[in-house]
Amino acid sequence: MDTLSSPACLVDDADGVRPAIVIDTQVVMDWLVFRDARVQALAAALTSGAVRWVVATAMRDEIRHVLNRGVAASYSPDLAFIEAQFDAHALHVDHAEPQPLAGRLVCRDPDDQKFIDLALACNARWLISRDKAVLALAKRAKLRGLLIQKPELWTPD
Repeated sequence: MDTLSSPACLVDDADGVRPAIVIDTQVVMDWLVFRDARVQALAAALTSGAVRWVVATAMRDEIRHVLNRGVAASYSPDLAFIEAQFDAHALHVDHAEPQPLAGRLVCRDPDDQKFIDLALACNARWLISRDKAVLALAKRAKLRGLLIQKPELWTPD
């Protein structure tokens, strides 16, 4: 997994420009634990490198925590496989600076703020989530060039 200490210019690659995408923990679990058919187009784009999946340290920590409890744990997730997918397909960012308070997109759920902050800091084209608190910000985020969508509605266009 590539690592950057600053999220600036994440979409620029030597081989061209790949749009950046941020996906929340539930969608990662749908892909890597539950193998949900609704996320297969997204998974194909992530694994083919068509999009650049951006992940902050806090997000990877969160999925590790979630995988060890509740419903996810009952699926006996393959932790080595999940870690390998992060290593192979994600661009790691240490952290994203929150937006300035004036005009900041604030999520009702403070646990989800990290996804919004990272997506905006990295100029991501998409933030993929099923979370109602995140989806509620879609109209305001679109004004900043960020499309917040459910994974089954996502297309690379």
